[in-house]
Amino acid sequence: MDVEIRDDMIRLGQVLKLAGVVEDGAQAREAIEAGEVTVNDEVETRRGRQLHPGDTVRLGGEVLTIVRS
Repeated sequence: MDVEIRDDMIRLGQVLKLAGVVEDGAQAREAIEAGEVTVNDEVETRRGRQLHPGDTVRLGGEVLTIVRS
């Protein structure tokens, strides 16, 4: 699923909420801290990780690709 952003960057926790794969920031934090989220095929545990167009995020069966709108 493509996640469109208007700016050059978005944070990991925001992407998960924007795409609807988590319900809120607390759920995003839990998934990230548990090591369930990967960015560009590497486990990412920083909720504030900056993502840019072209980055790929995975959580469970969801694959999110950051694209510029």
